Amino acid sequence: MPQTSKTNRRLVLAERPNGEPNENTLRMETADIPTPQNGEMLLRTQFLSLDPYMRGRMSAAKSYADPVEIGDVMVGGTVAEVIASNNPKFSKGEYVVSFSGWQDYAISDGTMVNSLGTTPQNPSWALGVLGMPGFTAWAGLTQIGMPKAGETVVVGGATGPVGATVGQIAKILGCRVVGIAGGAEKCAYAVDELGFDACVDYKTDTLNGDLAAATPDGIDIYFENVGGKVFDAVMPLLNTGARIPLCGLISQYNATSLPDGPDRMGMLMGQLLTRRITMRGFIIFDDFGHLYPEFAAQMIGWIKEGKIKYREEIIDGLENAPEAFIGLLNGEAFGKRVIRVGNVA
Repeated sequence: MPQTSKTNRRLVLAERPNGEPNENTLRMETADIPTPQNGEMLLRTQFLSLDPYMRGRMSAAKSYADPVEIGDVMVGGTVAEVIASNNPKFSKGEYVVSFSGWQDYAISDGTMVNSLGTTPQNPSWALGVLGMPGFTAWAGLTQIGMPKAGETVVVGGATGPVGATVGQIAKILGCRVVGIAGGAEKCAYAVDELGFDACVDYKTDTLNGDLAAATPDGIDIYFENVGGKVFDAVMPLLNTGARIPLCGLISQYNATSLPDGPDRMGMLMGQLLTRRITMRGFIIFDDFGHLYPEFAAQMIGWIKEGKIKYREEIIDGLENAPEAFIGLLNGEAFGKRVIRVGNVA
């Protein structure tokens, strides 16, 4: 059923997944379109962002943000149109970046809502290269990685919206960049289109040797999106003084137990100590939100100059969001995955 002006489709959390989300995790419901009260506005979703962090919100485990409760609308960043407004800061017809979640319509009081104007170009980019993923790449690399020209930067998830941006910024800053991605097609894209110096395929049996060959001078910065066997391949190659911005661990999000094999914690701690390695996790808007204007100005400039390329994968239909999200967690996405919920005029 497509988006209409008569009902509000909502994807709610039906049950907490044990491991990988499945067709029973989310449930489609319909409800009346809500009415904005004083100081509020009604938003109609046009684009919904799909991001790995959403898997954590499906879990009741303690984290940096509250989990989605059973029966509540799944959280998510959106680009939406203001349909009606009783808020003096926003007008009917504006497009905004909001957190309306996985539904057609939402009420907002304007908190954490940013206007894109009435005629935005590439509005969905506000969920990608000009939004949270792009900002995550820029801040993690520049504020934690602190790259210097000539250093070697390795990035996991190299063709995803964060990894692709990390690599391109690192090249702009004069670094040698090696990507890690899943499959020959993605690796070719990282080198031929994004300008990486090399890219290795984590799906092969030769990952460790391939990565070592691609980083003959070791690794100065590893931007961590993946974890698992990818980090195992990176760890022995880290140089003294290496920096690790810890953005995500997508390989572990569906895990129900610790990985098989020996306990590697002692090895990791030893490496951190003897090589004086800095590893820092971060939550982008909590830690670096004050830097967003600086990021936006720099990123817009790079895009206009043709220094940053951006790949977007748009999937039509809110009803297709659950399957697309499962595929995202399984590494099927190629670029930034966005759901087109409505029709942008």
